[in-house]
Amino acid sequence: MAVDKKMRILVVDDYNTMRRIVRNLLKQLGFENVDEAADGGEAFKKLQEDNFNMVISDWNMEPVTGMELLKQVRANDKLKNLPFIMVTAESKPENVIAAKQAGVSNYIVKPFNAETLKTKMTSVIGEF
Repeated sequence: MAVDKKMRILVVDDYNTMRRIVRNLLKQLGFENVDEAADGGEAFKKLQEDNFNMVISDWNMEPVTGMELLKQVRANDKLKNLPFIMVTAESKPENVIAAKQAGVSNYIVKPFNAETLKTKMTSVIGEF
């Protein structure tokens, strides 16, 4: 089944610049239906109020981290199967293991480009 490029993606990061970078990378890949949230709390509220097809979230945010958001998403019956890609500047093995144990779909280490994003997204949602 082909991936719908009109799918809704929520980009979560406390830095506006990083949200804009991820949005631009998604646009390069043909995904333009992108919404943003500045932290995990705002993101979880949006996820409960609206339908999204994927979350791309930073790990390190205040007051609600990407890991806390991931745990909330996985604990929610409506959202538990939502593809969730974690973005972080840290590549420590224990962080990768913790994210996997919490149910992350995939993991991207900053900095990254459109090709890396495409590879990670393809592993989660299929070829596009």
